[in-house]
Amino acid sequence: MSTELNADPQTAGVAEWQPPTPPTDLVFDDGEPMESNRHRIAMNTLIRSLNQAWDARRNFFAGGNMFIYFSSTQARNRDFRGPDFFVVLDVDGERPRQGWVVWEEEGRYPDVIVELLSASTAGDDRGIKKSLYERTFKTPEYFLFDPFEPAVLEGWRLGADLRYQPLTPNERGWLWCEALSLWLGTWQGTLDRESAVWLRFYDETGRLVLLPEEVARQQAEQAEQQAQQAQQQAQQRAEQAEQQAERERRHREVLARRLRALGFNPDDLME
Repeated sequence: MSTELNADPQTAGVAEWQPPTPPTDLVFDDGEPMESNRHRIAMNTLIRSLNQAWDARRNFFAGGNMFIYFSSTQARNRDFRGPDFFVVLDVDGERPRQGWVVWEEEGRYPDVIVELLSASTAGDDRGIKKSLYERTFKTPEYFLFDPFEPAVLEGWRLGADLRYQPLTPNERGWLWCEALSLWLGTWQGTLDRESAVWLRFYDETGRLVLLPEEVARQQAEQAEQQAQQAQQQAQQRAEQAEQQAERERRHREVLARRLRALGFNPDDLME
C-alpha cells in the first residue's frame, strides 16, 4: 500500500489529537488499491482470523488499509494513509467506522500495527512510519512482514524509555504479540486460491488461529467423524447382538442334544 507522510512525528504530538474545530470533510478512500492481491489476502487473513478468535468479545476493533486521522494539520493536508493491519483494544468494536479518527475515539491509538512490506513502501515502513508509530501513536507493538519474502518478519515493542526495542523470535521464527497474547508466525498453504507463505496468528500453545471457513471446515470434519463413529458403534452393537443371539442358539442346541441323550424330548419340556 503506498504511503505519503508529510507530518513531522516530532511535532504532530498526542496533544494535537483533538483540534478545536475537528475537520468534517475527511477522506476515507484514496482510490488506490493494495500493492497486490497477496497483500489484500494477507491483510484480510489477519483481520478475519482475529475476529473469529475473539468472536465473543465486543471490546476491540481490528481494521486494515484504513486512514488514521490523528491531528488537525494532518487531516487538512490529508498526508497519511493508514496501516495495513491494526488493532485497538478496549473500545466499542461494533460501532461502524469508515476510518479511525482519533479525536472521535477518545484519543485512542492502535495497540498493535502490522505493515505488509513491498518494494515501494519498505523504506517508509522502517523509517518515517516506524518513527510516527513510536513517538506519536506510542503503539506498544509494531510488526513488519513481506508477503513475497516470508523470511522477513520483524517486530518491536515499546520499552520503558518509550522507544521501540526489537523482539527476539522463538525457535520457529515467530514473534510474541503481548497485547493480543498471540504469536505471529508463518504458515504455508492456499488462501483465496493463492498458495504462499502467509502471516498467521497462533495461540499460546502454538495452535493455528483459524479463519471462519477453516473453523466451519473443521466442524464439518468433526461432525463427519462423529457420524462415522456413531455408525461404527451402531454396527458394532448390531454385530454384538447377532453374536449374542448366535451363542444363545448354540447353547440351546447343546442343551437339546443332552436332553435327548437322557431320553427326554426338548420340545415336550418346553411345552
